[in-house]
Amino acid sequence: MSQDADRYQPDSSYAWLRLAVALLVGTIACVGSWSVVVVLPAMQGEFGTLRAGASLPYTFAMLGFGAGNIIMGRVADRYGIMVPIVMGAFLLAAGYSAAAMSHSLWQFALAHGLLIGMGSAAGFSPLISDLSHWFRRHRGLAVVCGASGSYLAGVFWPQVITWGMANYGWRATHFGIAVVTLVVLLPLAPFFRRQPTAATMAAAEASSAGARGDLGLSAGQLQLLLCVAGFACCVAMAMPQVHIVAYCGDLGYGVARGAEMLSLMMLLGIVSRIGSGFVSDRIGGAATLALGSLMQGVALFLYLWFDGLQSLYVVSGIFGLFQGGIVPMYAVVIREYLPAKQAGVRIGLVMSVTVLGMAFGGYLSGVIFDYFSSYRMAFLNGLAWNLVNLSIVCWLMLRARQRPAPPLQVAG
Repeated sequence: MSQDADRYQPDSSYAWLRLAVALLVGTIACVGSWSVVVVLPAMQGEFGTLRAGASLPYTFAMLGFGAGNIIMGRVADRYGIMVPIVMGAFLLAAGYSAAAMSHSLWQFALAHGLLIGMGSAAGFSPLISDLSHWFRRHRGLAVVCGASGSYLAGVFWPQVITWGMANYGWRATHFGIAVVTLVVLLPLAPFFRRQPTAATMAAAEASSAGARGDLGLSAGQLQLLLCVAGFACCVAMAMPQVHIVAYCGDLGYGVARGAEMLSLMMLLGIVSRIGSGFVSDRIGGAATLALGSLMQGVALFLYLWFDGLQSLYVVSGIFGLFQGGIVPMYAVVIREYLPAKQAGVRIGLVMSVTVLGMAFGGYLSGVIFDYFSSYRMAFLNGLAWNLVNLSIVCWLMLRARQRPAPPLQVAG
């Protein structure tokens, strides 16, 4: 009995295997965040709409993704991660089938908002929350690796979908995605049936309660601060990510150059995300979050002074290296300070707020550009929001005191 308990303790070989399978699940499930971007030009021609109308399914998908992170997180807290994975598989299959059969833009958009976005959420916040229970010494690394599934989906799925559309059309491709999500996710779901032991959860609850006591904040107060910080950092983050292509076009370098810079950001963002995991396991989530926020501000500041083609490649690379690990750190901080049994819904709430921050930041930067006919004020706006985030996380970091972690308890 003791050997079996040891096998399923945090940081065990089973935990690392669970991380590997979770990364595969996240890569498949997060297709909903990327497919709609690839098919956007086809939708514009299919339904005879303007570019703004063709962008509507993406907006719906992000709203569904945001809501799904909270709902799926709550389900995971109560029933374990296997249930959200099964739900996500059926929602994605139904959503892509409905999208393939849609005869209007609104039908296509609703399929993304009510089904695809919600289904994709099963591969993000709930998975991150589940992984955080299975690691302690390497929790930061596990969380950021789990969160990288969404980035890997952005590498894998656009290529597959582009090939499918070129050879079979967008409707058949959507049916194909529906089949893939079912045949991959459903067989993998039972692997996640096992849940952390009662002793592991009790130790986590005691640790987070003590750490929260050191901060002198209630769970609700800390949750609110993290939501404000997450929203602010993603408003700042959205300026380069959403507008770098248009910015390069305005400077006369062409949108292709801007797209290359965006890809460079995402690629180095994966490096940043994994690197932040190693760092957080040594200095803590709050300190790593503060460091990432500071460096993101530095990168935004550099955009104000360098607009040559080569320098923009360099600054965009620097921005990618600095920003990629920020968002997953909120999950690490939540697991350090907030109740473990509520991790799914609490992580989901903060992640949903970051999605809203990205959406608002992208829109606000466009409004500022339209008013000033320049992106300089938009970068300054990003810096201001980044300062809000940095102020909050530095305040939390300074309030926190180093506490020795209690020894792992093993169920006999």
